[in-house]
Amino acid sequence: MKLISVVFAVFATGVSAFAPAAPAASTRAVTAVNMAAAEELYIDENRRFVMNLILLGSAGVTVGALGVPYILFFLPPGTGGGGGGSPAKDALGNDLFASEYLASKPAGDRSLAQGLKGDATYLIVKEDKTLETYGLNAVCTHLGCVVPWSTAANKFQCPCHGSQYAPTGAVVRGPAPLPLALAHCDTEEGTGKIIFSTWSETDFRTGGKGWW
Repeated sequence: MKLISVVFAVFATGVSAFAPAAPAASTRAVTAVNMAAAEELYIDENRRFVMNLILLGSAGVTVGALGVPYILFFLPPGTGGGGGGSPAKDALGNDLFASEYLASKPAGDRSLAQGLKGDATYLIVKEDKTLETYGLNAVCTHLGCVVPWSTAANKFQCPCHGSQYAPTGAVVRGPAPLPLALAHCDTEEGTGKIIFSTWSETDFRTGGKGWW
């Protein structure tokens, strides 16, 4: 009987010794799962950050590509160049030289050249066969058509909506609201090139500041 009691006690002790092992293994498993979940969450956050940067960059490029031309559309035509002058050029992009140009044009001639920012600009030959000290931007101030010079009418006449300008570019008849823009026209010393530069002084036709 005593032998049976001893055997039972040893068996019970062995069982109790191994009982805690299961909870410890379970705890380690839960910890491993939590660590894996945390690592996956960290990776997802990095991916989300990178995707947000890509999306933001794409949106910025798209807005810039669409916005810049839209803004430029509302800038007035022929706003002129910077502080320095720009050589007048012919239709092929060649620089114009005063002596050669005047030799090929009659007195009173008004012919187009490439002016500031590439705008079509009239060079004016005076009656004494010298160049006028200003050029006239050929862009109509109504809706931007190029205004031709009519020798017979002695004025600029817009073919689009009928605006007319005097030989100086002053408005004679609307709907154009403003005179043609002015640019200084000079001959460069040494080279003889015809040079256009920004007109920032008072507009002699209106007595006010130039709109350009």
